[in-house]
Amino acid sequence: MSVLVTGGGGYIGSHMVWHLTDAGEDVVVVDNLTTGFAWAVAPEATLVRGDCGDVDAMERLIADHGVDAIVHFAGSIVVPESVSDPLGYYRNNTVVSRGLIEAAVRGGVSHFVFSSSAAVYGASDSNPVSEDAPLNPQSPYGRSKLMTEWMLADAAAAHGLGYAALRYFNVAGADPGGRTGQSTKGATHLIKVASEAALAKREGITVFGTDYPTPDGTGVRDYIHVSDLVAAHVDTLRYLRAGQPSLVANCGYGHGFSVLEVIDAVKRVSGAAFPVVIGERRPGDSAAIVASPKRIFERLGWKPRFDDLDRIVSDALAWEEALKRRNRY
Repeated sequence: MSVLVTGGGGYIGSHMVWHLTDAGEDVVVVDNLTTGFAWAVAPEATLVRGDCGDVDAMERLIADHGVDAIVHFAGSIVVPESVSDPLGYYRNNTVVSRGLIEAAVRGGVSHFVFSSSAAVYGASDSNPVSEDAPLNPQSPYGRSKLMTEWMLADAAAAHGLGYAALRYFNVAGADPGGRTGQSTKGATHLIKVASEAALAKREGITVFGTDYPTPDGTGVRDYIHVSDLVAAHVDTLRYLRAGQPSLVANCGYGHGFSVLEVIDAVKRVSGAAFPVVIGERRPGDSAAIVASPKRIFERLGWKPRFDDLDRIVSDALAWEEALKRRNRY
């Protein structure tokens, strides 16, 4: 049996592929490589360039490779972009996911792990936010993720598909072994952008809004190391394969840092100064959102190993240096 990873050439997906192959799993990756990279995929995995929303092609691939589990990362992820291009996000996230779920049901796949987002909560009235909090996404990105959660729940009820929807908070850092990291040029993740500024790959960084109701006026987020996030996926897959019920769970540490605190950490760890420009708020951004990770701790026994902002920043900076050395950009 094998695991199908969609978007396995991307940031989080490539980490997942490395972790699975490290564990001796047979892995097949489907990625259209519009934002992912073939070189980021672990060499032990089988890479298929294609559209994971193509129902017939995915059904054939599931049969050919004996796929018993799918981990679905493929999709578009930039909140402000989703506001300006909502139909593109509903196509890339919702419609493609619907096709993949149909292929999974047709192909008899037992387990489906979905890359969801804290964006499904929108502006939460309380922090940390639990999985039982009201769902009120404020962007097409968040709504596209919630729609896929609904489709999975309905498919589970109708067809017995076991699934998990993992709601990510802010993912950052890179593989401690230096094998993969956030490699997309023009990425918008705060720690990625600040790390590029620290290494003079950018002229500086813009802070989008300083008038939020937070201690320093900038947005507060729960930053999770990508290796801890991927370990949560591995634990989730083990959980589903053991016959446990479907699961919706937050993936975060339960505490947050403001934009200015993150920028200060990047300056401190890198030893570099870089310009910081104050800009207007971006559409779709919320003031603060921090995870309650209680459910994933209790259900999976998940134990983070990299819950330290300086460590997250250090690994992100090391990856930026590696990209420089490899002449990626």
